[in-house]
Amino acid sequence: MTTVLSCDELKAITGYQRPADVARCLREQGVRVFQGRSGPWTTIDLINQAGGLEHKSNDDDLNPRSVL
Repeated sequence: MTTVLSCDELKAITGYQRPADVARCLREQGVRVFQGRSGPWTTIDLINQAGGLEHKSNDDDLNPRSVL
C-alpha cells in the first residue's frame, strides 16, 4: 500500500510554507512530485526511492530456490 503525502504534510516535513518551495525542495532531493489542485503531493515510496531504499517485492518469498 502506498501512502500519499498531501501538500500540508509536505509543508510540515520540509518547513516551507509556499507550495512551489515545497515542490522545489523535494525535486532537488530527487523526489518525484506531482501537482494537484491543493498543491504538490508525493508518496512515501517515492521519498524512500529517492533516498536509496527500494521496496522489496514479496515475489522473492515465493521462489522455491530462496526457500532451500
